[in-house]
Amino acid sequence: MTRNSQKIKVIACGALAREILAVAETNNLDHIDLTCLPAIWHVYPDRIAPALRAKIAEARAEGINRIFIAYAECGTKGEVDRICEEEGIERIAGPHCYAFYTGVEKFLTECGEEITAFYLTDLIARQFEAFVIEPLKLDKHPELISMVFGNYEKIVYLAQTEDPELQAKAKWAADFLGLAYEYRFTGYGDLTPAIVDAAQAPAA
Repeated sequence: MTRNSQKIKVIACGALAREILAVAETNNLDHIDLTCLPAIWHVYPDRIAPALRAKIAEARAEGINRIFIAYAECGTKGEVDRICEEEGIERIAGPHCYAFYTGVEKFLTECGEEITAFYLTDLIARQFEAFVIEPLKLDKHPELISMVFGNYEKIVYLAQTEDPELQAKAKWAADFLGLAYEYRFTGYGDLTPAIVDAAQAPAA
């Protein structure tokens, strides 16, 4: 058996890189070969599917046949699922990372009661300026804040780690947008079992 045949290639959103590496380290999954696409592509979801196809092809060219997609639906209009079906590859369940961090079933049950909530994760709290303020030009045009976020009532920070600095950043983001602030510690939610199960599954 070649070294590459033992690997599992995890192709992930860059927004999950720290978390996947933490899961791998905690669970001694040193055979995971992690490749990430740019996290900012959440703003440009049409770029995700072509890049996934290219990364899958690269992995197979390297002789890596065990592949897992650490992307949720993420606004790709079903393209991620189409790729997974065509390629015979599994992905993490859920429409987005807010759902699988919370636990998909729990999130889908509760989200109907929170249609006025704007969610943050560790990454978005850490990179709020790069992911929200700059793409929407809210720093240059603060009048857009009420236009874009006028129907929101609160920011809900779904925290993967208990980090006071990130909590302060999330609270700052809420204040910047003029919204109420709520903190919820989720940990890694469904991400942990998804990565562990994929890494421990036997090779086809």
